[in-house]
Amino acid sequence: MKLVKVGIFGQTNVATTLKYTGVLVDELLAHNTEIFFERNLFDGFEGRKDNPHFHTFESYHNLDNTFDMFFSVGGDGTFLRSITYVRDLNIPIIGINTGTLGFLATIQKENIPEAIKLLFNNAYTIKERTLISVSTNDDNKDLEEINYALNEVSISRKDTPSMITIETYLDGEYLTTYWSDGLIISTPTGSTGYSLSCGGPIISPSSKNIVLTPIAPHSLSVRPLVIPEETKVELKVGSRTNEAILTLDSRITTISNTTKIYIKKCDFTIKLIVLNEQSFIKTLREKLLWGEDTRN
Repeated sequence: MKLVKVGIFGQTNVATTLKYTGVLVDELLAHNTEIFFERNLFDGFEGRKDNPHFHTFESYHNLDNTFDMFFSVGGDGTFLRSITYVRDLNIPIIGINTGTLGFLATIQKENIPEAIKLLFNNAYTIKERTLISVSTNDDNKDLEEINYALNEVSISRKDTPSMITIETYLDGEYLTTYWSDGLIISTPTGSTGYSLSCGGPIISPSSKNIVLTPIAPHSLSVRPLVIPEETKVELKVGSRTNEAILTLDSRITTISNTTKIYIKKCDFTIKLIVLNEQSFIKTLREKLLWGEDTRN
């Protein structure tokens, strides 16, 4: 039997994560697996640490493309942090949901045994998800190594109750200047997250689009805009405090009024493992409670 090489990442300050990491590990050990724990997770794990099948990693540089799969144990935020380890290594990721909503972490914690059986019976497909990358015209050290996002990039006001302005260009052509609390540039994957809560559309993950969603725009005529994923977006922010917040998924940095922000489709994708019993449409029904309408 082929040795299966897996990585596991989870938040160590959550008791539920550690508990269900143990359940996951027990199921994996029933198969021919070599398990690599993120170092902090391993330190908090109460399992049999002297197991010869256990190893650790600390960063992206300790992983390679020989891994068969990568488990994220937690919620969607944990899943987003997982991609900072996987990056462009083409390791398929699958999420165990020990959090709340779970759009990305689709395996419910109580279903771990059944999910592992499906995985080892090859009852799954690999779906590719687009990322967007960010660069600036100044030396921003926070963007030197991890300058991409799976869900969204957002610009928002900092240290002021006043709105900011965001001068926006698409492929070099001036679009508009948003007067708002900020702007979200979302992938299809992120369309069910921050963008949706600000009135943006739900976009199927297979769509080749991104969406610009203003945050509390001053003009009622300003609405979310769906554009092709190959579009290059350029932004310039104006703020009374001379600073604004730039967020890439859950990672935050500060930019100044002199900063120009360049956003484009990333040159690599993230591979998601989707079990045959799961689908984006099923996730919509379950997570957004569309099936709860009594008329259905």
